[in-house]
Amino acid sequence: MTFRDDGAAALEWAAAYLERVRELPVLARVAPGEIRDALPVAAPETGEPFAAVLRDLDDVLLPGLTHWQSPRYFAYFATTATEPGILAELLAATLNQVGILWRTSPALQELEEVTLAWLADLLGLPAGLHGHLEDTASTGLVTALAAARAAAPGRRVVVCSGQTHSSTAKAARLLELELRTTPVDASYALRPDQLDLDGACALVATVGTTSSAAVDPVAELADRCEDEGVWLHVDAAYAGSAAVCPELRHHFAGWERADSIGVNPHKWLVTPMDCSAFLTRRPEALREAFSLVPEYLRVDEDVVSLSEYSVPLGRRFRALKLWAVLRCYGRDGLQALIREHVRLAGLFEGWVRDEPGWEVCAQRHFSLVCFRRDGTDEANEALLERVNASGEAFLSHTRLDDRYVLRLAIGSARTTEDDVRAVWDVLRREASG
Repeated sequence: MTFRDDGAAALEWAAAYLERVRELPVLARVAPGEIRDALPVAAPETGEPFAAVLRDLDDVLLPGLTHWQSPRYFAYFATTATEPGILAELLAATLNQVGILWRTSPALQELEEVTLAWLADLLGLPAGLHGHLEDTASTGLVTALAAARAAAPGRRVVVCSGQTHSSTAKAARLLELELRTTPVDASYALRPDQLDLDGACALVATVGTTSSAAVDPVAELADRCEDEGVWLHVDAAYAGSAAVCPELRHHFAGWERADSIGVNPHKWLVTPMDCSAFLTRRPEALREAFSLVPEYLRVDEDVVSLSEYSVPLGRRFRALKLWAVLRCYGRDGLQALIREHVRLAGLFEGWVRDEPGWEVCAQRHFSLVCFRRDGTDEANEALLERVNASGEAFLSHTRLDDRYVLRLAIGSARTTEDDVRAVWDVLRREASG
């Protein structure tokens, strides 16, 4: 078989998978070690045809996949790889660029700069921000906190709320910074009146917390950070994409004043994993923290390479897939997608609120609904296990006010109202069973 023949077969497999993914059990149904045990213990002595790879993808690997592409994936925050991004990933792998310096791939760097400027504009952010792509928001947190630490020598405290994503605690640990948590209010947002910035180099505020999509009061926090010379990072990994819709931008008031912002297009902007945008109005602080150019990388061009703004030296052509998605969807298409997900979440929230024996457990700002069935934590946990074991949907949980709470997050480009109705039917069926 030739590359063209194998490529056609792979593309057909991909297209067929997307067509049938709704019918597959959403959560993987294998025991730990089952996939490993089904694979040879060593690589083959002689090469095999690519057709064998596709065969084992179906027969061995597919049962061990949790289908993040499923329209009935409602756990955590969905990540959708849409067709423009999938095809762009193929092209990026074909070109196999390694952006260690501007000269090693001028197109990689300049397309990334332009695409991040497009993204900032779509999100209603001011022109002129530096932007680059990281793999995940977790890496972005390390980038932000390392820059904050370098910009404020002697300050070793990172402030956040108890609802802040665990990546902040991990970044603080890696950078040997002290973590100080601040209480939250009844809506699970950070309380500015309880804020202690003494000795702090950074404050991490969140728009759309992981547990409940709570919104910290960024504008008020920006005032405090400006007064006390503290780096403000806004983690909007999930919810940031919603800022493409003007009617949702009030949730982001003040984020343009942040020193840095993280938004994941691979979460709610239908771009394949991994693609996390990092935006900052203080690029010089990032260069102070990260720029290290050895002799063998010195060049004559008067240009700063993206490798001087973050941890990795090499970077792949991530911008190609985001660029493709932004071009093929356009502002109108992205807004329509976000609005439909918010509408579907509101529909589901209404069903829960109107059904006796169920309750909504947190204010809904975006496309996440936190809810539970009347009864004990153990009963709600068992309900979630039954729903997920059915294969008909996949949801996750959290704890709010020390209660076990179910989460339904809508974020798949393939999710329809029928899919949301189906998961509600499964929930009620399993709750009454």
